[in-house]
Amino acid sequence: MNDLVKQISQCQLCLNKLPLAPKPIVQLSRGSKILIAGQAPGIVTHEKGRPFDDKSGARLRAWLGVNQQQFYNPELFAILPMGFCYPGKGASGDLPPLPLCASTWRSQILAQLKHVELTVILGKYAIAWHLQSKKNITELAAQSEQLLINNNIVLPHPSPRNNIWLKRNPWFEQQTLPLLQEKVKNILDSSKETSDESSVENN
Repeated sequence: MNDLVKQISQCQLCLNKLPLAPKPIVQLSRGSKILIAGQAPGIVTHEKGRPFDDKSGARLRAWLGVNQQQFYNPELFAILPMGFCYPGKGASGDLPPLPLCASTWRSQILAQLKHVELTVILGKYAIAWHLQSKKNITELAAQSEQLLINNNIVLPHPSPRNNIWLKRNPWFEQQTLPLLQEKVKNILDSSKETSDESSVENN
């Protein structure tokens, strides 16, 4: 995995299609337990070099029921957008992730993430890749209980731009988030127990 991450960090495939110099931003470990499958870094992420280090990230962590230390631990969370670099600004938000990124890297990475117990899917491009579905986000988010059987869950993007969606769909916070938080807690608790057992054995 380290060699693959190094290759990604040096990727220049989309050099002539990006508004800024390529700056691939991912968080990966072979042992990651939860995969965050997003769209592409925004301009703030591009500048900071760390994914979800903004208001969207604060909301996402609240939805997951985790703190920053947990979220930015690659042994717990892999953060793998469909496009690794900022794609630029469009008429109504950021442009879509460039497809060459996913077709080049995604299958290689997913093949090494053998310990993922939950995939959190954000946005239609991640939905199309991971679920091979054209259903809209609202419909899929409402099917969380069924999707969790296969260790997937679809969430709206946690951006403040989706505040109206959240107000229109109160069931999301009332029904979906408790299911998500219970699943995440169980995974992290199990991971901690395994880590503690390993530490005792090594001592």
